[in-house]
Amino acid sequence: MDLYEKNGNILYILNILKKYSDQEHKLSINEIKDKIKEIYDVDIDPRTIRRNINLLQEKFDYDVSTFTDNRKGYYITNDPETDFEPGEIRAIIDTFSYSTFIEPKVAKEIIKKCKNMQTIYENEKIKNYKVYSPKGMTSNREVIKNIEDIANSIMNKNKIKFEYWKYCIVGDKIKKKIISTPTVSPYAIIYDRQQLYMLAIKDGQREFYHYRLDRIKDLIELHEKIKINKTEKEIEKYTDSSVEVFSGNEVEIEAECNELLLEEVIEKFGKKIDIRPISKDKFKMKLSANPVGFKMWAMRNLDIVTVTKPTELVKELKDIISNAQKRYTL
Repeated sequence: MDLYEKNGNILYILNILKKYSDQEHKLSINEIKDKIKEIYDVDIDPRTIRRNINLLQEKFDYDVSTFTDNRKGYYITNDPETDFEPGEIRAIIDTFSYSTFIEPKVAKEIIKKCKNMQTIYENEKIKNYKVYSPKGMTSNREVIKNIEDIANSIMNKNKIKFEYWKYCIVGDKIKKKIISTPTVSPYAIIYDRQQLYMLAIKDGQREFYHYRLDRIKDLIELHEKIKINKTEKEIEKYTDSSVEVFSGNEVEIEAECNELLLEEVIEKFGKKIDIRPISKDKFKMKLSANPVGFKMWAMRNLDIVTVTKPTELVKELKDIISNAQKRYTL
C-alpha cells in the first residue's frame, strides 16, 4: 500500500459509513473492509479500521455507534444540529423540483447534491421519484448567483446595477426584452407566489420596488454606498402589507369572503388582519394593504370575495366588472 492509500484510510472508512450504514443497516468490521475493497480496491486491516473509527470519534467528533454499543455493528448517527433528516432532504428536493424561479438544470444539480448527503437506502426510497414540473420554470441560470451577490451587497451596504427583462410584444412576436438597467439600493430578498423577489429602492426614489430574481441579469455590486437606511421593522411592515408583490402606500381595506378562503387569507395576509365570522360560511376581514395588489387578489377570487371599503377600490372593481361584461356580451 502506498503512502497515498495509507493516508486515505480514514476517508475510505468515513465514506463507507456515511453511504452504507444507518440504524437499520449496521456494518461489521469485515463488511466495512469488504466494501472498501469493492469500491476503492484497497485492502485495510481490521485493526486499522477500528483504530480509524476511534479517531473519527475522538478527534473529529463523529457520533459512531459501535459493536460495543449495539452488539451488531457500526453506523454513523445523525447529529440533529448539523445533519438533515430524510424528511428534510425530501422537502428540499421537492422545493427545488417544483420551484419556478430555478432553471431546471440548476435544480437537478442541487437535487443531486441533496441525494449525495443521504445513504443509499434513503435514496432507494426515492429512486422512482418523478417531477411533474411547472411549465413556467425560468431559463435564467443566474438566479443562484443573484442570491449570493444581492446578499453580499446588503451585507456590504453597497448599491447594485443590473439588466432587468420582461416578455414584450415586438412586432408579431413575443420576445424577452431588457426594459431597464436600474441602479438600486437592495434591502431584502422575499418569497411570494413561488417566486423570489429583491426588495430595493431605485436611485432618485424613496419607495420600495420589487424585482424578480429570475429576470435580473448581469448584476454588478457597486462601490457606491446605500444612503437610505431601512430598519428590519420597516422592511417587515412593508412585506406584511404588500399584496401580490405590488409596491405603494397601504390603505385600510374591508372585504367579505366565503369560508373557502379562510386558510388562504390567514396564510397570505398573516395574523395581523382582523377576521370576524358573519355567518356559518362567510367572514369579514379588515387589513392595511397595497390597494393595487389587493385588487389583483380580489379579482382572482371574484366569485367569493366582495370588497366593501375603501369606496375608490369598490368603484374601480365595479368598473372593471362592467367593462368585462361588455367585452363578453354574446
